[in-house]
Amino acid sequence: MIIFISINPAFMTKYIKKSELENNWYEIDANGVVVGRLATIISKIIRGKNKTTYTPHMDNGDFVVVKNIEQIKFTGQKFQNKKYFRHTGYPGGIKETTPEKLHQNKPGEALKLAVKRMLPSGPLGKKQLTKLKIYKGSDHPHSAQNPKVIDVSKLNSKNIARI
Repeated sequence: MIIFISINPAFMTKYIKKSELENNWYEIDANGVVVGRLATIISKIIRGKNKTTYTPHMDNGDFVVVKNIEQIKFTGQKFQNKKYFRHTGYPGGIKETTPEKLHQNKPGEALKLAVKRMLPSGPLGKKQLTKLKIYKGSDHPHSAQNPKVIDVSKLNSKNIARI
């Protein structure tokens, strides 16, 4: 017995084409914002999960400009006690640092590491991470793109550190 199954085109998943991609720009003020909560918001925007046209295998995310990165906060004692590890590739070459030391040398690196670890590993994740722009102070060179401002404190009251 042969059974024919017809597929209704209305129920098929439609993937966006590369020519149909549209990238928007968003601006976030990191003044007093908790690092992990900000990283989740940024990673969703960079991956494109905030769009109805989300396609997992394509880079259809938006650009994010983060300003005032020097005023970002950690909750609890993480600023002094959390450890970041990296390896040089040589035997016994493990290096560790804290967010406090990292913040003194490179203020935006803690946020960049948090976002990087939320993105897929491989070429797609590396390409998506280039859409994150981090700046000290309130000035940035991307004002010509007219970025939409996202007020992170209004999304959830826990996004702002109460220290």
